[in-house]
Amino acid sequence: MKLTVEVWRQAGAAAPGRFERHEVDDVEPHLSVLELLDALNEQLIDSGQEPVAFESDCREGICGACGITVDGEVHGPEDNVPSCHQRLAGYADGSTVRIEPLRAGAFPVVRDLIVDRGALDCLIRAGGHVAVNAGTAPDADALPVGAERAELALDFAACIGCGACVAACPNGAAHLFAGSKLTHLSLLPLPSLERHRRVVAVVDELEELFGPCSNYGECARACPAGIPLTAIAAVNHERLLAGLTRRL
Repeated sequence: MKLTVEVWRQAGAAAPGRFERHEVDDVEPHLSVLELLDALNEQLIDSGQEPVAFESDCREGICGACGITVDGEVHGPEDNVPSCHQRLAGYADGSTVRIEPLRAGAFPVVRDLIVDRGALDCLIRAGGHVAVNAGTAPDADALPVGAERAELALDFAACIGCGACVAACPNGAAHLFAGSKLTHLSLLPLPSLERHRRVVAVVDELEELFGPCSNYGECARACPAGIPLTAIAAVNHERLLAGLTRRL
């Protein structure tokens, strides 16, 4: 089938952006949105034009690098599916596909479909880690973790850092991302020792770099890792717990 692709082009963060229209022939319905971009870029290169810049790595829904906006939907029209797994089967011959970068104030455009998601790295530097002095870590079996608790921690640790939750949120909030990290680490023995320091540092970054959470729920609908909406509650829960602990 033939598709018309309206793709966002922007030379740099300070440059004005625009949509370009291109026709792409011989598109198979089983192809992904990224493979459509591959086909477009082959066409552009063959005609001596600059290819569209976009990010991808594993193309298996693991790395989180591929995030884009397709027809106004973060990642694409199918909920909880990354861009690399969004298929073109829902498009009829002659349809138009509009592809643009993730739209969020915290994610400035670097070039074309590539955005700078460094604001998420700031949250990780603030509290998405565990401080353990070298040589002092206990043996793996010295601090047993129950199976149910371990599985729950792994569910929240599944976040791939794609930034879809931020782009999907009307406020540009990152509470689903932050809450997944706070919950995951609070459930485990060694990380939980720093939970109060962690939440204070993470919330400071949240308030400085991202918008407020209004519980729209769009973040959970877009999340390809299936992080539940309950992760949002963890932000306020951990913050309240830290405040109460300080007063005691």
